Amino acid sequence: MARRLRTNRVDGWYHVYHRGIERRVVYVDNRDREHFLDLLGEVHVRFRMRIHAYCLLANHWHGVLQTPEANLSEAMQWLHLSHAAWFNARHERVGPLWQGRFRAKPIEDGVWAYPVSLYVHLNPISTKEFGLDKRRKKVEGAGLRVPGREVVSERLRKLREYRWSSYRSYGGYEKGRKWLETTALLSRASRAAGNRHEAYRRDAKMLLSKGVEASREERLRDTVAIGSETFVRKVKALAKGGAREVAGKRELRRRLTFEEVVGAIEKLKGEAWVKTSVRRGDWGRPLAMWAARRYCGLTLREIGSRIHGLDYAAVSIALKRFQDKAAQDRDLQRQMKRLCGMLNVET
Repeated sequence: MARRLRTNRVDGWYHVYHRGIERRVVYVDNRDREHFLDLLGEVHVRFRMRIHAYCLLANHWHGVLQTPEANLSEAMQWLHLSHAAWFNARHERVGPLWQGRFRAKPIEDGVWAYPVSLYVHLNPISTKEFGLDKRRKKVEGAGLRVPGREVVSERLRKLREYRWSSYRSYGGYEKGRKWLETTALLSRASRAAGNRHEAYRRDAKMLLSKGVEASREERLRDTVAIGSETFVRKVKALAKGGAREVAGKRELRRRLTFEEVVGAIEKLKGEAWVKTSVRRGDWGRPLAMWAARRYCGLTLREIGSRIHGLDYAAVSIALKRFQDKAAQDRDLQRQMKRLCGMLNVET
């Protein structure tokens, strides 16, 4: 039996999918959905993951993600456990929320990720209500039935109004969440920057007008990887033999340690950390907290334990105040940029 792909070893693009246990709902209402998206934004910061597309349904979700640090398993475990803990506490339930392990299919590159994003975004209308259940998709995809103009218009309306996917950002209907990265895939829709939203909407409409090609969708859903035959063979070899690379060796950005952050703060301020860390009102201590959260992947509790045993709530408040102040204070913004330059990381 083929060994499961070790996603924590591979740097690259992924189509991620996870369903509720026994197909039960994982989002009861909009508050649950907002909380999950907040956690997804936290994944972007904590694990430096690039989130290119997402779609939340009642009992599952899809995402197109990129992992520069080859830490997908770690990130998804944190995301799903965090949401499960919130969900169980809020809805007074116990037991697992998600069905086993999440599924993740490697994608060769942005060229192949583009059609995956369309597949992800079409999920809210891939139902019998809109004539896009599995059987009718095959009929339309084979050209045996062409949907009427009113049917296509209704599908597009639903797609356009659906709040819980990134399609509205790709279609140019809203700016979207600050952690969502649309540029890489939208550039595949059109070379002209001014035409990209329109081109993406046109590609979605084409799929909804001429029918989703069933065989193509099945390839996206059922294959072990999405890409060229050569890429798929390499992924299969990885799953079987435990090889450590998929598409060539890649230089991974190492996760920083808290000690490295402290050393940079000392150089930045020209004094020992033992002085900075106990001085109230000093920007050095919250700056170190911010960098530890963003570039070391530490939890609030772990950060507090490294700064004289501060309570995690105190760390959370300090970080919130620091970020609010940094949004208005140009001097503080310059210090943040200087620190990032010393640590050789992106702001």
